[in-house]
Amino acid sequence: MKLNSKYPIVLALLIVVGYLSQLYSFRIDLTADARYTLSESSETILAKATEPLIIDVLLEGNVPDAFHKLQLETRQLLEEYASENPNIKFAFVNPVPEGAIVETIAQDFNNRGMRPEQVQLRNNGKVTQEFIFPWAIASYKGKTVPIPLLKKTLGASPDELVSRSVQNLEYAFSNGLYKLLNPKSKRIAVLKGNGELDDKYIADFFKTLRESYFIAPFPLDSVNGNTDQVMQALNSFDLVVAAKPTKAFTDVEKYALDQFTIQGGKAIYLIDEVAMETDSLYANDGMALATARMLNLNDFFFKYGIRINPVLVEDLYAAPLVLASGETTNSQYTQLPWFYYPLITTEENHPINTNIDNPVFLRYANQIDLLETETRKTVLLKSSLLTKLSGVPLPISLETITTEPKPERYAGGAQTLAVLLEGNFTSAFKNRILPVESSSLKFLEKSNKETAIVVIADGDIIRNDLDQNGRPLELGFDKFTFKEYGNKEFLLNTVNYLLDDTGLINIRSKSILLPALDIEKTINDRSSWQAFILATSLLFLVLFAGVYIYLRRRSYH
Repeated sequence: MKLNSKYPIVLALLIVVGYLSQLYSFRIDLTADARYTLSESSETILAKATEPLIIDVLLEGNVPDAFHKLQLETRQLLEEYASENPNIKFAFVNPVPEGAIVETIAQDFNNRGMRPEQVQLRNNGKVTQEFIFPWAIASYKGKTVPIPLLKKTLGASPDELVSRSVQNLEYAFSNGLYKLLNPKSKRIAVLKGNGELDDKYIADFFKTLRESYFIAPFPLDSVNGNTDQVMQALNSFDLVVAAKPTKAFTDVEKYALDQFTIQGGKAIYLIDEVAMETDSLYANDGMALATARMLNLNDFFFKYGIRINPVLVEDLYAAPLVLASGETTNSQYTQLPWFYYPLITTEENHPINTNIDNPVFLRYANQIDLLETETRKTVLLKSSLLTKLSGVPLPISLETITTEPKPERYAGGAQTLAVLLEGNFTSAFKNRILPVESSSLKFLEKSNKETAIVVIADGDIIRNDLDQNGRPLELGFDKFTFKEYGNKEFLLNTVNYLLDDTGLINIRSKSILLPALDIEKTINDRSSWQAFILATSLLFLVLFAGVYIYLRRRSYH
């Protein structure tokens, strides 16, 4: 009877605890990397959802085993979002209804800009192909935004893909919700008038940016005839982008850009100091001459603290070039490393170049010297140690691609290819005769607030390929080798860092460590572990039965 008298007390305690848990709930993140703790930036974004915000996650139904981890981590992250703001509602949806044809659904998603993924899975030595739809769709006040959940990595296994994608989940969702909850405000000027890349070659990058920023072409060359009006218009932008100019800048144009920077404007300069195109090789029987490109920007950059040298960086760690041999119907295509195509694995020394899984692909890049000035300098892209600098004019032949390189000739060390400059800039026209005779705009010798510019010694880093119909492909996708590179991610990080006032870039650099299984060891030791688990389970069952029988007999004696 004494034992039974405790039951009402225990039951009452359970009822009280259950009631209190409904009134007061809390969550504790015990993970070493704080993966379930939302960043302040995410909390700030979520707080702006004052009405129901619906998130449909397309990871329900026939999800391959390798992606269950992504499904679980997505659910847990969204639970944190919902806990932070009750207006966040989410559901997991099967994108392929029963009886539907997967290929038809996949084509429909692809047409809507949400490309499905066909992943290769191994199970007991068998290889199968499965479609997955790693997307979420967020809706708020009649507006929808697709959110990619899978972060693709060149040559990665499904487990590696999932690990990288989990690392990127908070950024992917917070970035998508930021687009929903924040009206556009920042303005980006795409400079025109100095022979920059045609719009079709920069279309993919600025199409992506247009989701978050106002984008407009800006005819900088018009400043030569109407200085004050054009400079005032330029100063209304927050960021300017010079995408591979090929014609020299006038002093008036440089003056407008200089005063834009001095007044706090941000800038990205994608500069080629050497004129060289692979198309020239194909058009001239495999021979071309690389020459210096006179852009009249040396004094401009020199004052800010860098010098772009008119040399080509050859790197043994390089992307391939595709060569065709044989007749048209029997052509064979060979991929060989082209040392003028450096592949850059970022050092992750700054939020801009952190968590970029694929290497950044450059074409005929130049070398940058860092000079002693007041501006802070951060190297964002650096070549491998196995490099050679080649001055111009330089004859280049495709015949050299089949020649075995001599490592001793590639001992130039790591070369700087992209740099971030930050601080209070001093005008490039200080102590010089101004190129503008009369102006209602006051000349400023030094900026009174910090600003930043990024200089990349390769204009083609922003260039997207075109498909056979002349339509832009995704930036970073090489249509000849079918490989994907990290150019778009790097440039998006650059823009986000220069313009972002919500800290999204810091979410992206958040590090999450997921333990991964050794696939080879798992396959080899599969039978041993199965036998061990079966034997252990039976042992626990026998022990439990023995203890139960012993206690039962004891209670009756």
